[in-house]
Amino acid sequence: MSNRLEKIEQILNEKKAENIEVIDLTSKDYIVDYVVIATTLNPKHAFALLNYLKTDLKPLGEEFLRIDDDDEWTIIDLGDVFIHLISEKYREKYSIEEFLSELENRVQ
Repeated sequence: MSNRLEKIEQILNEKKAENIEVIDLTSKDYIVDYVVIATTLNPKHAFALLNYLKTDLKPLGEEFLRIDDDDEWTIIDLGDVFIHLISEKYREKYSIEEFLSELENRVQ
């Protein structure tokens, strides 16, 4: 699992996503084991990040079960991992980290 998360984090980092966080929820009662959150620069950046993730992860056997996206927020469901690509405005407004902080053990 750590290799998968490292690869996701690497792609997001290389493609200029900001404030990337990986939250470990394996020991908590949540619908996925890990949540990755990254801030996007604008809607086109979010779209490009999604495409980079697909291009780089699908050949490694990663299955994209569902993708929900709009201009401010993209959620990628990999089964046991959710990736949130979110605008700075929405990240501040919805503060996912705060919601998950009651459940989390941060990955270092």
